[in-house]
Amino acid sequence: MMSGPPAAASGARASGVEVRGLSASYGGGAAVLRDVTFTATGGQSVAVLGPNGGGKTTLFRALLGELPTAAGSATVHDTIAYVPQTERSRLDFPVSALDVALMGAYARTRWYRRIGARDRALARAALERVGLADRTDERFGALSGGQRQRVLIGRALVQDAGVLLLDEPFAGVDRTSEEAIMRILDELRDEGRVLLIATHDVEQARRWDRVLCLAGAQIAYGPPAQTLTNAVLEATYGEEIVMLDCGHRAVAIQHHSHTH
Repeated sequence: MMSGPPAAASGARASGVEVRGLSASYGGGAAVLRDVTFTATGGQSVAVLGPNGGGKTTLFRALLGELPTAAGSATVHDTIAYVPQTERSRLDFPVSALDVALMGAYARTRWYRRIGARDRALARAALERVGLADRTDERFGALSGGQRQRVLIGRALVQDAGVLLLDEPFAGVDRTSEEAIMRILDELRDEGRVLLIATHDVEQARRWDRVLCLAGAQIAYGPPAQTLTNAVLEATYGEEIVMLDCGHRAVAIQHHSHTH
């Protein structure tokens, strides 16, 4: 994977993701994700849709450079950040919301230097942006699921990421937090960032600009109206898809096993 320098803050971001014929495997074994090709440019949000074990996490790890590609290439233009699902976060660490947001500054801080005042100001500004200015000193584990998810998005903002990989950001959050997160993501997209949003929610995927369907290999990529057809959904989910309302809505049945 190649990553370019962050775009200048004064101008429009030149963020983007280019994936060509990507295949990836763990430990040199058989490929668990095959033949993925897509391009996402600044200002686009992409729903990464598929069953558990279908390759969503594998794709994210390949884009982050944590997993070598068995074939093809993945190029990221701009700084990239991973926003984990809050349900998988450790909640027993005695850290505050501000401490977690400040973790976004670690990558650019030399090990022998302390986090500076500028980064602390950036972290406070990020928490204010996600609607948590009054929760900076509250213990991260004591926050609600939706609040924790917003803190994790704030951490990515401190990283000044132009490409955000979000792992099911709406899982386990209430409706109020879901609406707040949706507004934040819309703002980030409007700033020219690229958002890749792993999700199981077929209906929610319809609101993003593009949809990438994965089931061990790429099934389809394109605008929701062209991609979320009955044929594509059945190829993506197999027996785990249920069509409702004469095929106008679809629900994926998931078993919450996060293997890949």
